[in-house]
Amino acid sequence: MTVTLNRPDALNAYTPQMGSELLSVFDDADADDAVRVVLITGAGRAFCAGADVSGDGSRFTYPDGDRHEDPGGTITLRMMRLLKPTIVAINGAAVGIGATLTLAADIRIASTTAVFAFAFTRLGIVPEAASPWFLPRVVGLPQALEWTMTGRRFAADEALHGGLVRSTHEPAELLPAARELAAEIVDNTAPVSVALTRQLLWRASSDTDPLATHRLASQGMRARGEARDVREGIAAFLEKRRPSFPDTVSADMPEFYPWWVDEPF
Repeated sequence: MTVTLNRPDALNAYTPQMGSELLSVFDDADADDAVRVVLITGAGRAFCAGADVSGDGSRFTYPDGDRHEDPGGTITLRMMRLLKPTIVAINGAAVGIGATLTLAADIRIASTTAVFAFAFTRLGIVPEAASPWFLPRVVGLPQALEWTMTGRRFAADEALHGGLVRSTHEPAELLPAARELAAEIVDNTAPVSVALTRQLLWRASSDTDPLATHRLASQGMRARGEARDVREGIAAFLEKRRPSFPDTVSADMPEFYPWWVDEPF
């Protein structure tokens, strides 16, 4: 599934409608077994130039007394819960939420023309979209602190060196490279195993002791060891052919999934 942020005349600046549509797309992706990978990119010369702040400074003003839930965090947390792996092809400027939106994806690649900025301190606000949790896990705490405290812009080569993106590509080669990565998953892996693997890794990243992860992985190994996918995977390996895994995320996720409890905000 290719998802395009499509406000090119506004450099794909984020709006509440865009956020609502992204949540709907993620629900559609999880419900459709034909969707194996979600690929997100932007239309035109930007990926997303940040929140649409046209007008005045009231864009970040919220009613007194209300308990505010950041909509960007709602999106990244939903992306983290996806049953499908997510690749972001950053085709141009990724600023503010245009940068933080990508952090819950599994793989990020960028055009050589892309620029990045976690510019929140330069607007008098703080990093959103749960990025204080995601960004240090992606790039490490010292790099996350420098980029967010300065709010400065940096180029694709620095994003690559800092671990924010996997690779950089010439503009015309960006989407083909993303689709090649997607095909590596689609053509060779079991959907249920991929879904469980991404959740095990994401959620283990905050475990303080490997024992909890060991117990969950043990449940996963037992559940998957009894699945039809394993017989097909071994047969394909021995016969030197591409596997055709029968299990689906809509019907064959193990009983212990999901093992976490989402607390109401």
